[in-house]
Amino acid sequence: MGAPTALPLLLLLACCCAPGGANLSQDESQPWTHDMTVVAGDTVQLKCQVKDPDSSSLQWSNPAQQTLYFGEKRALRDNRIQLVRSTPNELTISISKVALADEGEYTCSIFTMPVRTAKSLVTVLGIPQKPQITGYVSAIPEKGKAHLTCLSKGSKPAAEISWRKGDQELKGKPNMVQEDDNKTFTVSSSVEFQVFREDDGVDVTCSVKHKSLQDMDRSTSQRIEVLYTPTAMIKPYPQHPREGEKLMLQCEGHGNPIPQQYEWVKTGIEPPLLMTHDSALIFPFLNKSDSGIYQCTASNNMGSHIAYYTLDVSDHSPVISTSSTYHAVIGGIVAFIVFLLLILLIILGHYLIRHKGTYLTHEAKGSDDAPDADTAIINAEGGQSGGDDKKEYFI
Repeated sequence: MGAPTALPLLLLLACCCAPGGANLSQDESQPWTHDMTVVAGDTVQLKCQVKDPDSSSLQWSNPAQQTLYFGEKRALRDNRIQLVRSTPNELTISISKVALADEGEYTCSIFTMPVRTAKSLVTVLGIPQKPQITGYVSAIPEKGKAHLTCLSKGSKPAAEISWRKGDQELKGKPNMVQEDDNKTFTVSSSVEFQVFREDDGVDVTCSVKHKSLQDMDRSTSQRIEVLYTPTAMIKPYPQHPREGEKLMLQCEGHGNPIPQQYEWVKTGIEPPLLMTHDSALIFPFLNKSDSGIYQCTASNNMGSHIAYYTLDVSDHSPVISTSSTYHAVIGGIVAFIVFLLLILLIILGHYLIRHKGTYLTHEAKGSDDAPDADTAIINAEGGQSGGDDKKEYFI
């Protein structure tokens, strides 16, 4: 009788002490949570859950082991900490305006036997401050070198700095990182490059990259000024000048600083030509004697540049208008008619002279045939009966 009674007791102890049964009970009463990352100034939520609370309440404690909430009850007087959700299986709280000092391990506890806990590591990201560029003092002469330094404070972890000039990436020196007293970092970087006239007015930008900025750059730009010798170009107004018209040759100079001195010279003439309007040379009445090669010298305190222009007045004849062409044709026709009339008059005069000689010859024939002077007179007067009649031609 004793043996059968002891067997069920052993079986009961075996079941209660079996490893599988013990683990199942422990897992169900073990709370769990998650690590969190938050940007300084934002809000973070701490969530703790348990399957079997075993009639116990969940509790949140800060890294200093100060109780924040025990179930629905607030334990620490900090208005930034608020209750989000409280049930037998969950305790969720929020911390607003998170500061760097809030970083650390937060503990979720359930007071079973034994007490079980879960840890949540809260990482607070320090936002880097807007970078500052130093080293640029004044305009840089062409082919000189620019030395710039960029610095940003307050990042956590340390931020990264990059450079670009306009749309071109610049390779700066490796970032220098210095840890501050408040667990943040100061990051700096420097860059050096040669400048050319194309760089005048270009922005050099320093950008800070950090995961707290969510793939957005925080940047600062420095516009640089480059000093360089001028360039010049001569433009005529009007573009196609004609003899007798007014002509202005405009010398357009570009440089930094802007050219303020202009000098005009014509090839073959020693003294410089006088300007009548700023950088322009003006011809009130253009004529062929103005033809030649003109040069304009534009100067600033960095140097000078000479531009050339060839003026050939003879190559720019006036354009004949439609009205002028019409009158020229009419004039040609009139001239041709006058020429024909002259020809006709010459022919007519020649004809008249020829027939007048014939008349005089026939008139003298009566005197040649007369035997004496009296008869000759009579024949000349037309009295000869047997002779031929005198013929007169009238035109």
